[in-house]
Amino acid sequence: MITTIGFDADDTLWQNEAYFRLTQDRFADLLAPYAAPDHLHDRLLAAERRNIGAYGFGVKGFTLSMIETAIEVTEGRVPASVISELLGTGRAMLDHPVELLPGARETVAALAGDFRILLITKGDLLHQERKLAQSGLGDLFDAVEIVSDKTPDIYARIFARHGTGAGQALMAGNSLKSDVLPPLAAGAYGVYVPHGLTWALEAAEEPVGNPRYARLDSLTGLPAHLRALAG
Repeated sequence: MITTIGFDADDTLWQNEAYFRLTQDRFADLLAPYAAPDHLHDRLLAAERRNIGAYGFGVKGFTLSMIETAIEVTEGRVPASVISELLGTGRAMLDHPVELLPGARETVAALAGDFRILLITKGDLLHQERKLAQSGLGDLFDAVEIVSDKTPDIYARIFARHGTGAGQALMAGNSLKSDVLPPLAAGAYGVYVPHGLTWALEAAEEPVGNPRYARLDSLTGLPAHLRALAG
């Protein structure tokens, strides 16, 4: 019997990756005199991978990685005006209004009366808190966990602290690497809801054949999936 449902936030309940893609395009435009777009994207991704341990996930780490990449590809000759504009794109991302994805509010509200509802997201604490406040969904959650990373141990602790354990919990999200595979490893159910845009560092193989795994085309299908599991 499932008692607890965890929801990811970015690109599960509201838009996120689309803003990163737009900013990456602006980054490529600014550095076009120094390198081709594909090369810039590869260098930026390498910097992000390198810096996750120091900066964590989120806009601030992404902005610092853009600046680092700009310095590298220009061999230190990047104009101060370009650095200033990169900082501005980072601030714009932090200030961007929250755009809920279709069916997000309806799905969470429909399940809130029957299950313990958790928001489990990673990234910058202040930014994620601000997005949650702007989303208008805060009152629907029994608990909110903003973590530095998503691992099986972290999920196990969260589901034990706010529910009846991982064995009676389900996690829904758009990232196989963060929202599906770790909960499954912890003994929970995992539901993959593809977004269409996925950060390269979140790519992973679907755990096809795992009896606790499911893929849904839309978050709105989650109530019916839970009824089927209970059936």
